[in-house]
Amino acid sequence: MSKYQLPKGIAGSVKQAIDEDVATGDVTASLIADNTQATATLICRDKAVICGVAWVNEVFQQIDTEVKINWQVADGDNVNENDVLCTFTGKAKSILSGERVALNFLQTLSATATQTKQYVDAIAGTSTRVLDTRKTLPNLRLAQKYAVTCGGGKNHRIGLYDMVLIKENHIIAAGSITAAINKARELYPDLKVEVETENLQEYAEAVAAKADIIMLDNFTNSDMKAAVQQDHGDILLEASGGVTLDTIREIAETGVDYISVGDITKNIQAVDLSLRFQ
Repeated sequence: MSKYQLPKGIAGSVKQAIDEDVATGDVTASLIADNTQATATLICRDKAVICGVAWVNEVFQQIDTEVKINWQVADGDNVNENDVLCTFTGKAKSILSGERVALNFLQTLSATATQTKQYVDAIAGTSTRVLDTRKTLPNLRLAQKYAVTCGGGKNHRIGLYDMVLIKENHIIAAGSITAAINKARELYPDLKVEVETENLQEYAEAVAAKADIIMLDNFTNSDMKAAVQQDHGDILLEASGGVTLDTIREIAETGVDYISVGDITKNIQAVDLSLRFQ
């Protein structure tokens, strides 16, 4: 059982992935006798933060419940090159049929967790938290959001439904920041309201209109410091736009509450995994 809150829908995501890969049947695995047993070892070839154990387990629940998995790691664990993650025991053809789907989930979610931890470590010692965005892989939104938490990050809104985020085009269409915030309060009194600002003048309007969170979009570090130092009450401040590992520390040191980072879910490199029969 993961110490992190697993998302709903894992079984459905796995079924879709198996249908995509196995479809009408694994024709190559059919060359192997049905009673051939095997033990396989899964090795990580990179230094990484592991995420995706539940997805791997679910793959083999759907492929063949008799395949046994002995995990030596859990979600959120740090591993080094050539560490053994788990062993599989069961029908050789079942292990082979589930291998690619299982590893696709594990290598992608571990990549997200690993990238997140790099950003979190870069601002260690500050009070700023790393946030994710909606820039996720299609149909893996909840899985990647979960992986972000395994890497030490914090989830922003999950989608368009659970928080109001007023951006530039919304402001143009609504007429002003104040008008957009007032309408949001009228329609969705129970939801948090965040507004994107592009300069200190817009920031001041958002403060006056009493947003819950103000996004400082592509602000210079000096302007971010100025915003932090101004009286904004309980309003939280989020830095956003072009954040990299080289720049995030200096941004955090301005004193903002959050920094949202698209890279942790969209610009990831799959963790190198290797499954070998013994």
